[in-house]
Amino acid sequence: MTDNQEKGCSPVANDAEQRALKRQALTATTFVEIVDTLVDDFDVIEVLTGLTSRSVELLEASAAGILLADPEGHLRVIGASTEEVGLLELFQIQNDEGPCLDCFHTGAVVADDNLSASSQWPKFAAESLRAGFPSVCAVPLRLKDLILGCLNLFMMEPIALSESEISLAQALADVASIAIVQDLATREAAIREGHLQHALNSRIVIEQAKGMIAERARVDMDDAFARLRVFARSSNRGLTDVAEGLVAGTINIDSITQMRRPPPARRL
Repeated sequence: MTDNQEKGCSPVANDAEQRALKRQALTATTFVEIVDTLVDDFDVIEVLTGLTSRSVELLEASAAGILLADPEGHLRVIGASTEEVGLLELFQIQNDEGPCLDCFHTGAVVADDNLSASSQWPKFAAESLRAGFPSVCAVPLRLKDLILGCLNLFMMEPIALSESEISLAQALADVASIAIVQDLATREAAIREGHLQHALNSRIVIEQAKGMIAERARVDMDDAFARLRVFARSSNRGLTDVAEGLVAGTINIDSITQMRRPPPARRL
């Protein structure tokens, strides 16, 4: 008889307990990592990209993407856990239809756990189903009454996120929002036209760098982005800084293409 059986605990129950403990630890680590950006200069793209990755690890989501509003209030794709999700986010903007747009305009969580042709967003629903995501949940990136954008969570099964998961997603989004606008009280206009515009500009140079790596290493864009992130972390440099160096020619592209993509994170 095992120790678990002697204590009256089934292996399944013990496994669930271990997963819960790991999730708690990873949640705490995630908040600490985001809060750390409040005391130093930070790379907005790195913060938000990390948010999409951790959202997939911590929640019952298969993929995640982030849209931020530019100074004119137009949503732009800033981060995505996969290239396909980035295109799906762009599809929402181009067609002016989807949960993220409704979430941004209302400042409330918007979800549909079973997308279909009769959905309130028929074009988006068709595209999301084609991509293999029948369920979606959009969570606002907000600071008090200021809505900065949205965190979109995509599920590969027609399931709804639990209330506790939505609460966790909102907490992650709120902390990320604080990191973006940390001195909002005194420089709101500067932040919106500075950090957020910087994020939009950074995304452009990162896309250029991804394309260069993908072409040189003959890999897809997801793999190219993963190698860019690995190099940035291993050299203790910001993601945007590395991308700018690569595009400008001050960083040897072979030093990045030789990096190996880390194995995909396992959901807890």
